Amino acid sequence: MLRHLISPPRLRPGDTVAVVAPSGPVPAERLDAGVDRLLAWGLDVQVMPHVRDTHPVHGYLAGSDAARAADFQEAWLDPDVRAVVAAGGGYGAARMADLVDWDALAATDPKVLVGYSDTTVLHQAVAARLGLVSLYGPMPGSPSFLTSEPAREHLRRTLFEPEATHQITGPRAHALVGGTARGITIGGCLSLLAASVGAVSAQSSAAGGIVLLEDIGKRTSRLDSCLTQLLRASWFDGAVGVVLGSWQDCEPVEPVVRDLLGPLGIPILSDLGFGHGPDPLTVPLGVSIELDADAGTLTLDEPALGR
Repeated sequence: MLRHLISPPRLRPGDTVAVVAPSGPVPAERLDAGVDRLLAWGLDVQVMPHVRDTHPVHGYLAGSDAARAADFQEAWLDPDVRAVVAAGGGYGAARMADLVDWDALAATDPKVLVGYSDTTVLHQAVAARLGLVSLYGPMPGSPSFLTSEPAREHLRRTLFEPEATHQITGPRAHALVGGTARGITIGGCLSLLAASVGAVSAQSSAAGGIVLLEDIGKRTSRLDSCLTQLLRASWFDGAVGVVLGSWQDCEPVEPVVRDLLGPLGIPILSDLGFGHGPDPLTVPLGVSIELDADAGTLTLDEPALGR
């Protein structure tokens, strides 16, 4: 059964954040522009040594697995760093996650992980191994962070003024299955959740959870396959609600969600707008919330980040 996780402290001007690249490479101009926006928030930004690397053989990776894991671990263990921010998505976090010394990380002060997409793997590990709340939100090297002022502002307020984002809704949010539920947020990118079933550093069950799901560029058959895999693994057993984010460049998702998850008999809120979409909201993972599918809202019991 999921439990409310420990909320790391909120950020304050002057705090240090570390940018890491656990997955794919990020174009230099996008990374630089994203870092400039973080600096404009009054943060001290530390770009870790291997963020600008590209793997010599596998160009879809930002450097070697060992280097990406070392950057992440070094950033987390640095007592001056208050948040670790993924530069971008792609693929590769699953290759480096088990190279991290999670026991060493657990002995340090809590800090905030920010990212979405492939960062789902690390959100799972931070929850399972460190017991910490994390933020599923836009990354400085992602197009949405650079082009969407609403997305940046929602992330900024969640980081610095989390009371201002205690209720989350979106202009297109609507009930796929009506009702209300209270539980702990869990989830992320659907295909990464399905691929993580059975992994040592993954959360093994969504029991007691409000499951947040989104993805990008998937055919309906692939969405069906991922949901079916999670159902067959009993991952959804005991879940109390489902919230769908954006499904950028995906084939229609609502019919397959209604078909496969509707029989669970729990509220399902659709199109909340977190994830890969153009104006992504920031949603916390590991917090206690009330889902009101009919009203199209998530309401946190307390701010996502502490004092």
